[in-house]
Amino acid sequence: MKEKQHSINRRNFLKTMGAAGLAPYLIRVPAKASAGTGETKNTDPNAAEKTQKPKIPQMPRRKLGKTGVEVSCLSLGGDFSFIDKQIVLIKAFETGVTYWDTAHNYGGGNAELGIGKYLTKDPNARKKLFIVSKSAIFGGPITADKVEERLQTSLERMNTKYVDLYYAFHGLSDPAQLTDEIKQWAKSAKKRNLIRFFGFSTHQNMAACLAAAAGLDWIDAITTLYNFRVMQDPKMQAAIEACHKAGIGLTAMKAFSRGVRRLQPVETEQDKKLLDHFQKRGFTEEQAKIKVVLQDKRFSAVSVGMQNISLLNTNVDAVLNKTKLTKADIEALKEYARATCSGYCAGCAYICNSVLPDTPYVSNIMRYLMYYNSYGQHDKARELFSQIPGNVRNRLLSIDYRLAETNCPQHLPIAELVAEAVSKLA
Repeated sequence: MKEKQHSINRRNFLKTMGAAGLAPYLIRVPAKASAGTGETKNTDPNAAEKTQKPKIPQMPRRKLGKTGVEVSCLSLGGDFSFIDKQIVLIKAFETGVTYWDTAHNYGGGNAELGIGKYLTKDPNARKKLFIVSKSAIFGGPITADKVEERLQTSLERMNTKYVDLYYAFHGLSDPAQLTDEIKQWAKSAKKRNLIRFFGFSTHQNMAACLAAAAGLDWIDAITTLYNFRVMQDPKMQAAIEACHKAGIGLTAMKAFSRGVRRLQPVETEQDKKLLDHFQKRGFTEEQAKIKVVLQDKRFSAVSVGMQNISLLNTNVDAVLNKTKLTKADIEALKEYARATCSGYCAGCAYICNSVLPDTPYVSNIMRYLMYYNSYGQHDKARELFSQIPGNVRNRLLSIDYRLAETNCPQHLPIAELVAEAVSKLA
């Protein structure tokens, strides 16, 4: 999220937050002495405390599917180190953003260690938090033993005896991975009180993964790629509805739908048009992208990465602002999606994989390039790219991508983008 997001529509929220945020640091002033007497007035001893501690607006909550648990509808995404960002955790907790999303590999393990540092200082906060973590196993089969090992490490790092929601699959792309072995492990982990609920995240072949989960009675919640672009897909809508009817709690991620190449906040006329539209409405385009997802009541929350207080305040304000998007606002997002589709990978990996069976990594490469270009996460992008088998990486530039380009619903220039990825990530 860029600087333009930081200032446009936070004024109302910050009026309250500014005073509330300072409250803990105010020094109580003794009651004034009566003129000429040296005696203090007989006032309510709690009056000063009441005026010095205005209530901080709290994040609305929604039930997470059949779990029955209410979670904050803004989730703190933690794909970075929290060790030196304790203030973000403190302020998130104060504003009621108590749904924290992390993973075994986030920040090289420092995301979980940072949460552990926070809970060491404030152990009483644990019962108010809803923490989700993911095994993040890449390469090779996902077995119960591997998942168990990752969970135990996460519990130790976070200084907690349990995780509220655990995802054995971080980025599920093939429903066939939802095996009976993993089902039995989830059942065992619940019985041992190591996890309360179980599920997976997905940002490839989402519709297929969601549709499969809807028919399983052991999936409690899912975090899926979902934004103003993806919501135009009828298959995705049908799968979401199936999960909703099955009582599966849904959280949206990647709501801002950043493109494969987008680095600057405003690059094209379409960008400027969208920005101008929402500026006139009193909020940023990023805030609108959060609002359009949360207007879908089938979703319990939106997970957003927030590395500093400015981003946290802006996203909190987007949720607290009760202005609803109009039909014109939604149409503006749809028009933008149509005009800029060739710069966005929608995660339909099955299309590329069907015509490039020996190179089932095109969708991954598009995502890694997005991390590099649009998020500035260069090290993460290179690390993920390095996990592609060497024999595949070595022939990426010699593959004919024309059939994949022909079948791509987003009309991505795949060959050109793969070449860019190789030059930047290899």
